[in-house]
Amino acid sequence: MDPLLIEVPERIETERLILRCPKPGDGATVNEAERETLAELKPWMPWAQTAKSLDESEAYCRRMQARYLLREDLVMFMFERDVLGREGRFLGGTGLHRIDWSLRSFEIGYWRRKGFGGRGYITEAARGLARLAFDRLGARRVEIRTDDGNSASWKVAERAGFTLEALLRGDSLTPTGEVRSTRVYARVRGIEEPLGTALASSVQH
Repeated sequence: MDPLLIEVPERIETERLILRCPKPGDGATVNEAERETLAELKPWMPWAQTAKSLDESEAYCRRMQARYLLREDLVMFMFERDVLGREGRFLGGTGLHRIDWSLRSFEIGYWRRKGFGGRGYITEAARGLARLAFDRLGARRVEIRTDDGNSASWKVAERAGFTLEALLRGDSLTPTGEVRSTRVYARVRGIEEPLGTALASSVQH
């Protein structure tokens, strides 16, 4: 099937979060959050080595919206969800990446805005995206890859029910040129996920 014909919701809700596709006008909000969080992101994220301009952030949001519609990369932004289901504070970015539509495999990525750690938001987002992938998109495999030195990140994968499959020793470089290792976590249909059946979803459509 042509990926353009695959129905992918542009917004999902979990108990406390709204995850949605980027849209025009998001640039200023994203720029502010990235600038606040740059020092925390810099050791781990190659894209967070320098602060972006407002125009660069706005262009990024529009580019990611286009890629979402083309089913090339499903970047989503995280917001607090109020009791009426409205968007609250911007919390960071996440999404389904490295997509193989023929295999139906995806990789979950995430970053969290400074000041919102220790509340379980990222774990909740990862669980919600896993449910989206398996229940709505027919995923056979969903991965989370994280730097072995970033314990906060790989603990999210473990809390979200992903299984450690491999430690890729010395497989890449940090943004500062240091050799690093990567942990590969996964959930696989027929192993962690039931074969041929959908679990009750924690994602509200």
